[in-house]
Amino acid sequence: MRLGIDLDGVVAQFNKGWMERHAREFGSSLDPSMMQEWDILHVLGDFASQDAFWDWFRNGDEPSTFRHLEPYPHAMETIHRLAEAGHKIVIISHKFDWAIPDTLAWLGQVGMPTREVHLTEHKYEVSCDVYLDDSPYVLPTYVEHHPDALTCRFVRAWNNPVPGAVDVHDWEGFERVVIQRSSQ
Repeated sequence: MRLGIDLDGVVAQFNKGWMERHAREFGSSLDPSMMQEWDILHVLGDFASQDAFWDWFRNGDEPSTFRHLEPYPHAMETIHRLAEAGHKIVIISHKFDWAIPDTLAWLGQVGMPTREVHLTEHKYEVSCDVYLDDSPYVLPTYVEHHPDALTCRFVRAWNNPVPGAVDVHDWEGFERVVIQRSSQ
């Protein structure tokens, strides 16, 4: 099966990454558990706006924080097992143009077993058998545009249940759902 997998908040620990950098630069004591809503990055980071947050995150001419994120525990091991079982790993992530080189470098650094990467705002345009995402805005589009596919909501504080999507709480849960779906 084709497994459409998001990166930030699913494979990559986006909030941990930016919060650790914020602590180094500003002496803050932010924690990923503070992320209870989708669009509050600038509020937690004490930036004037989302644009100001992303300007800081971009880090000028240096590699952006996207280049230095850690994978979630068990993410890469699970993805490798799924790929070894014959599933096609399809990365589907929304990125700013400036983040694309760092994202591609990160995928190589972590050894992502894929030949297919889509960095697009319109994720639903990529056809897969199973989707895994955490975005409260993207999940309903998968359900709407791909009713025969299995859409999995990676449960996070910033998203709510989506009618038609299956909740997964961890990578082991996602693997079980994929195995069950592939045996049908």
